[in-house]
Amino acid sequence: MTSNQSKQAQAFSLEGEMYCDNQLYQPLSPSSQCIHTSILSLCIVAVAESEILINPSKISGTLRNDLLRVNPRFSSVVVTDDKGYQWWKNVEVQVEDHVIIPDFPSGLSQETYTQHFNTYLSKISQDVLPEKQPLWDIHIFNYPTRENVKGSLIFRMHHALGDGFSIMGAIFSCLKRADNPSLPLTFPAAGSSKSSTAKNTALKKMGSLVSGFWNSAAGFAWSVLQSTVLEDDQTVIRSCTPDLEFFPADITTISFSLDQIRQVKTKVGGSVNDVVVGLVFYGSHLYSQAVADEKSLVSSSTGSRKTALVLLNTRMVNGYRSLEDMVEKDLWGNHFSFIHLTIPSGGNAGSDTNDPENKVDPLSFILKAKKTIKKNRNSLSVYLNSALLRLMGSIKGPQAVSQYVHSTLRNTSMAISNLAGPTEKMVIAEHPIQNIYFTVSGCPQSLLFTVLSYMGKLTLVMRTEKGFINSKLLASCMEEAFKKIFEDACGKGALDRMTPAY
Repeated sequence: MTSNQSKQAQAFSLEGEMYCDNQLYQPLSPSSQCIHTSILSLCIVAVAESEILINPSKISGTLRNDLLRVNPRFSSVVVTDDKGYQWWKNVEVQVEDHVIIPDFPSGLSQETYTQHFNTYLSKISQDVLPEKQPLWDIHIFNYPTRENVKGSLIFRMHHALGDGFSIMGAIFSCLKRADNPSLPLTFPAAGSSKSSTAKNTALKKMGSLVSGFWNSAAGFAWSVLQSTVLEDDQTVIRSCTPDLEFFPADITTISFSLDQIRQVKTKVGGSVNDVVVGLVFYGSHLYSQAVADEKSLVSSSTGSRKTALVLLNTRMVNGYRSLEDMVEKDLWGNHFSFIHLTIPSGGNAGSDTNDPENKVDPLSFILKAKKTIKKNRNSLSVYLNSALLRLMGSIKGPQAVSQYVHSTLRNTSMAISNLAGPTEKMVIAEHPIQNIYFTVSGCPQSLLFTVLSYMGKLTLVMRTEKGFINSKLLASCMEEAFKKIFEDACGKGALDRMTPAY
């Protein structure tokens, strides 16, 4: 936006909106502005695997009829006034300009096409979305990458459009139930095993209130320190490389049975999220051991400062809502916060796990994660973090908030984001979907985990710094971690007697 446009816009400003050249502009929320700057620019990348070859014209029709009506932001560009504030400007959308079809030689093996796909996915994850058009595009990779997958749709959408809840909700709005398209998609019920007591005395309530106040204050203070002055140590999962968000990354997926994860959840009395976070922590511990063993060293991760940033949805709702509900109840946008979790070392990570004296309890990683997550969820620190970002934005502007969020990510060893997906098989424009998963690009971290469930499977996506983290070894450690966790919870050999996730 030019300087003259800015002055004219301010003259016609009204209740957070503004008029310029006879057009209405909507402001970006502070949380959207802070992740759309030169300091930090995040993008959500989702992949839907099709069981048949993809028909581009059918996909374009679905995007035109379904995606564009989800929210005006999908047909808006971002303009910046001379004070640095950003606004949504509605434009005419040519869907075909947002559909990209890469071309590769025909007749190659599935393994070769898979390599091409991984390279292509990594590359476009690093590419910047064009600012002259709405901040999204769709890539059609029309080649087989594994059994029953003939092509893949790659949805690339800037985080300024909305958080994972909103973006995945928008994508799901383009998808229908395979068994009956007229019925809405259903999602797993959120919840955990909770213990209850028959009586709650006044003394217990007072104790809970005091404990909650203390947890809120302590959690918020630690979070601010972690985002500003405290920084994790350099380890085998954190390189401390500057400007890491601009470096290439490997993207690796692993699938687990959601039923098996729920069995573990029942045994430990927690939630699916507790099990996932504990699995990631234990798998990372095994990876640290494996790297140390390869180099014949004592693991440098033992005793090191290691912290995970767990992203949370701050909406007071469970599961996705219809488009009408999201608009009516103001659920669309970036409504997220975060908590810091100390990654347990599991004792001497460089020791021989066959030595009974140094044996690590796999379930302890889940129990520690469960305890810390519960303490933070029952405090106000999550909402205080969100309030701090809003206050900082109103006083110092979006660039300051962007710098704060960037340092919050950079100072930690990993980030974890977990979403629940549909329970039924889906189709998009008559294309059956075998699996769907997502990741986030632009994070200044060596390691990022994203999780999405679909049709009884839970897909764990690992985004790892290329050339620093051995993604194949880490994937193997995650699979080994789940095997040990499941057997500790359900008995030796229990996993071998179960049906695999695929």
